[in-house]
Amino acid sequence: MQLVAINWHVYLLTKSPLALGGVGLVRVLPIVLCSLVGGVVADAADRKRLILMSQGVMLICAAWLSGMTALGRDSLWAIYLLTALASAAIAFDNPARQAMLPALVPVEDFPGAVSLGLVAFNSATIGGPAVAGLLLSVSGPALIYAVNAGSFVAVIMAIALMRGPARLESDKQKPGVSLGALSEGLRFVWRTPIIVQTMTLDFAATFFASATALLPIFAAEILYVGARGLGLLAAAPGAGSVITGLIMARLGAPRKQGKIVLASIGVYGAATILFGLSRWFWFSFIMLTIVGSADTVSTVLRQMIRQLVTPNHLRGRMTSVNMIFFMGGPQLGELEAGAAAALIGVTLSVVTGGVGCLLAIVAAGFWAKSLMHYEGETVSMSAR
Repeated sequence: MQLVAINWHVYLLTKSPLALGGVGLVRVLPIVLCSLVGGVVADAADRKRLILMSQGVMLICAAWLSGMTALGRDSLWAIYLLTALASAAIAFDNPARQAMLPALVPVEDFPGAVSLGLVAFNSATIGGPAVAGLLLSVSGPALIYAVNAGSFVAVIMAIALMRGPARLESDKQKPGVSLGALSEGLRFVWRTPIIVQTMTLDFAATFFASATALLPIFAAEILYVGARGLGLLAAAPGAGSVITGLIMARLGAPRKQGKIVLASIGVYGAATILFGLSRWFWFSFIMLTIVGSADTVSTVLRQMIRQLVTPNHLRGRMTSVNMIFFMGGPQLGELEAGAAAALIGVTLSVVTGGVGCLLAIVAAGFWAKSLMHYEGETVSMSAR
């Protein structure tokens, strides 16, 4: 809800595609600057306590946004600053959460657990944007920010009630917070080709094909559906993701996982092109649903591959490196989409981005050999 509200808020304040792209920039910079440190801390500290602290920071940011907006003290730069602070908290939260998952779930159930985790997350991305669109049409962003702040109470309670271990009992290598620990994580990622390939491909695809920041312009000026339509458009990828995640959780891990990753990213790029060309609301909705579905197939398989080939004591640091690619791609992509829209128009910005995604797939077919041939086997650090 808050992500939709922030984009709409910035659009109302500025009417500028470049300013909308700036939301992506202020979300990604703290991740780039803080995620590597966040990964080292996640491997060295109590992961549960780290999650509680990061969630508390995000609660404060949401409450501050609400109060500032309700009092009429809102400004573009204040929104940018609070968005950046929340992103910095995510840079510590995400490595800790992802590193905890293998300690909570048996390895044979891990693919289903990842799928169900995405289902839970994307169920919120369906209802959240839809409710946000409704509230924005009758109220303003301040109410949504307040609701989001209150929701963190439930999140913090859920984490406090968690009884599982924060790390595997077999994980005896608990590094300190040091440059040596950071270097160890970076060396592992760099020396494991399949991890480098999945991260690079993820970044390239989402950098070129990120159209989320431009949805307010599509809703207001191209499809003419207003704030309510914006909520539905923003919910569409989540709908596709939930359906696909449930299917994948039921079926388990497929064979030829590397080739499926490449094919799903190709579908992601093609659906993005068709969304950019569409002038019919429901066709646009369907294309965004396909975008979410294809992204889920790719995300589940990529996350499963990376977590299962990474030693327990390095998972936080590997995840922190991945955050730069996984979150940096779409956020920088939003900045690129906003800048391109200002120069060549909104439609061409989205269409050329989808084409760029397809070109990345073609390139991956030549250089991502480890990923192309991956079918679920264990990959060692020295694999080439």
